[in-house]
Amino acid sequence: MAEDGDWKAALGWGPDFEKSLVPYAAKGLDPARIILVSRKNLRVASRRGEHWARTSGSLIHHSDNQGELPVVGDWVAARIPDEGEALVHAVLKRRTAFTRKVPGNGAVPQVLAANIDTVLIVMSLDPDYNVRRLERYLTLAWESKATPVVVLNKRDLIDDEEMAEVMEDVKGISRDARLHVVSALNDSGLEPLRDITGFGQTIALLGSSGVGKSTLVNRLVGSEVMKTGEIGKEGRGRHTTTQRELLRLPSGGAIIDTPGLREVQMWEGTAGLGKTFDDIEALAATCRFSDCRHDAEPGCAVKAALENETLPVDRYESWRELQREIERLQLLPSQRGRPETKRRARVGHGRSNKD
Repeated sequence: MAEDGDWKAALGWGPDFEKSLVPYAAKGLDPARIILVSRKNLRVASRRGEHWARTSGSLIHHSDNQGELPVVGDWVAARIPDEGEALVHAVLKRRTAFTRKVPGNGAVPQVLAANIDTVLIVMSLDPDYNVRRLERYLTLAWESKATPVVVLNKRDLIDDEEMAEVMEDVKGISRDARLHVVSALNDSGLEPLRDITGFGQTIALLGSSGVGKSTLVNRLVGSEVMKTGEIGKEGRGRHTTTQRELLRLPSGGAIIDTPGLREVQMWEGTAGLGKTFDDIEALAATCRFSDCRHDAEPGCAVKAALENETLPVDRYESWRELQREIERLQLLPSQRGRPETKRRARVGHGRSNKD
């Protein structure tokens, strides 16, 4: 077994987590990192190795919503036995968290992964490619406080002329995010990605089903650790990942794969929206009226940019749609602390008795 500081550093431990652990360490609890979430099952890594774990009833009882319960990537305070099941008593304060709204009528957050340094937003260069979806992912990624990197996968499916058109579109919306074009199937263009997965770093892959995330994970890990789907005539794979899991990398870092997302709804995306659409936000700041709605107001810089075609209409409409989605979210009934929310949380995190 590695020294205490060694295993923690390799998994991304830092002073902020150390400070958060203090009151729990006084109670004899150990730090651990959640490395697997599969339905109601948790698995943690600690100084004693890996253990299956469950969430304590006390933590469930005191959580206002499921977004406060353990997710893959979380550092937690747990009681770790020499053998058998560990018990998670607290989630340490997250440095970053990729969060979306749970589909439905209420305002309920779902944290997909926590304490990520870099988010790889994987888009496939096949007929499912969609720049508007990329804007949505970028907004949530910037909001998470992790560093987004856009990965265009399946370069082998399109010719150079098509690639040039895609690059022009993506560069116009990726803004400050780095951009890499790869073919995970052919192990091509992956070196820049390997360079950002150094010791103690955690990266997460996010994207729709069939974009090749599992193949990309296998290439970065260096072995077939993730099941991949068959490739159809158009180069599209099936959705294969059914759980969220943190895997160690040969470089000393860690990678989190997540199931393909069929729906990505905003959750508190104001800061992320401003970062993704900083060009439009800069225009809006020069409107004559500070509360300009960019509709019929005189002196609107955004309208002027649309009229002189320096601002693409589809990008503007995407910005407005995400704005409206965030505004609608703020009007939805919050389910913080509701018994039904806690009941669902218990179903997903082990037994419901108070530990």
